[in-house]
Amino acid sequence: MVPVVIPVRLSEYRLRRRVQFYEVDSAGIVHFSWFFRYMEEAEHALWRQAGLSIAQRGAAVGFPRVSVGCEYHQPLRLEEEFDVTVRVEAITGKAIRYACLVTRGETRIATGTLTVVCVSRDADGAMKAVDIPTEIASRFEVAADIGTAVEG
Repeated sequence: MVPVVIPVRLSEYRLRRRVQFYEVDSAGIVHFSWFFRYMEEAEHALWRQAGLSIAQRGAAVGFPRVSVGCEYHQPLRLEEEFDVTVRVEAITGKAIRYACLVTRGETRIATGTLTVVCVSRDADGAMKAVDIPTEIASRFEVAADIGTAVEG
């Protein structure tokens, strides 16, 4: 008898990083725009952990961002280590919404949200929202305790 392998459904991923020189502004703190890159980097790492790529070459679908937001609570400085936690907050037929938390140790640095929509492209390149393919949606689930991770 061949064992059935059931893929693990992921709901969160934590990425550890260190602030690089090119990420800081003239005040010596991370420029605000980098937080959006951090959230996206953690999202892509979540997908890789699930055995997927969010930008698979030749894929029939893509996942553009349709909404992002970030609130800043404390600064990050050059060479500080920090974590970016991305959690699946909601999944609908066509979209995934993430809640993001950036921390340095126990200190909350920033909280954010990121929403992606599954789209296909027609012959002229126009995008149309479509259902998330089952082979992708089946790899993720909503985090059970999402509210406690991002509340202020």
